[in-house]
Amino acid sequence: MSDKPTWTFLTNHAHVLVCIAEEPDIRGRDVAQRVGITERAAQAIIASLVSDGYITRRREGRRNRYTVHEGSPLRHPIESDHTVGELLAMLGRLRPPRNQATHRSPTAST
Repeated sequence: MSDKPTWTFLTNHAHVLVCIAEEPDIRGRDVAQRVGITERAAQAIIASLVSDGYITRRREGRRNRYTVHEGSPLRHPIESDHTVGELLAMLGRLRPPRNQATHRSPTAST
């Protein structure tokens, strides 16, 4: 029996996005290895994330550098009121945004 799980809670698209958020200049080969997919599949997912506006790819020398668009809404109707940034923060890959409404300055009176 294989130690590899037969299913996961997140899709390969989410796994690729996490890899890019953690390491913006990651190589497709390394994404594929971490996610457990082929390099071709990783490149196709990256291309999909770029074409759908979830990440931007910029060439820097011989490497690509990616920027995650944290404000992009999640795609499925069930979670479309949440953003990519919220997902990454929940997974511990981004710091959660400070809620300005609940933040009090040290000089505010009580």
